[in-house]
Amino acid sequence: MYIETVLNRNSPPAVLLRESYRDGGKIKKRTLLNLSAWPAEQVEGLRIVLKGGTALPPGQAPFSITRSLPHGHAAAILGAIRGAGPGRILGPEGNRPRGLVLAMIVSRIVAPASKLATARMLDEPTACTSIGRVLGLGPVAAPELYEALDWLLARQPDVETRLARKHLKGGCLVLYGVSPGYAGGRCCQLAKHGYNRDRKKGKLQIVYGLLCSADGCPVAVEVSGATRAIRRRLPRRPAN
Repeated sequence: MYIETVLNRNSPPAVLLRESYRDGGKIKKRTLLNLSAWPAEQVEGLRIVLKGGTALPPGQAPFSITRSLPHGHAAAILGAIRGAGPGRILGPEGNRPRGLVLAMIVSRIVAPASKLATARMLDEPTACTSIGRVLGLGPVAAPELYEALDWLLARQPDVETRLARKHLKGGCLVLYGVSPGYAGGRCCQLAKHGYNRDRKKGKLQIVYGLLCSADGCPVAVEVSGATRAIRRRLPRRPAN
């Protein structure tokens, strides 16, 4: 059985319930019911049932989307972290500080922000990606992120030792570079006055030192206060 709409030149189209049958080797059709007086929703529901589907009451959708979080980019970065090794170096799964550290690494790549904003992006009610759900973090508050950083700082020597064993072997070449930055406020214990490459006079300075393997893989990092630099002028060459 099927529903067919027959157009009429001077009247509304007729909606008919029909079936096909064979008569002497020919395929014919006959009308079983005139559905022209039925509401359009009811006709469509019958059409779905005849095709093997399930008809829903008018106005009811088959499913409703309550929330959809971006997932692909965050999952790709988390998968790369787990595959490259840093995830295992931080410790076994199931440790909440470890999960928060991984979430902060992913968030730093996907959407760099302050710790307060990062906590809001990881917290379930205000999440911007699925990373918090994937790691099973649940509610996340900004103080927890700072506590997780303290946990990571205590593990820094062990993490750097493992990275050195993996990437530095047999007296290989290492790369070390420093980069200064200026800080606002007066409460940072590391920040000190020093030579400012950004020409920010009166600003406190912090120096970041990064140790890498020959192929550029980070192995260790150190943060310290700025040291005063004395700019010396080289003597001029005598004119010929």
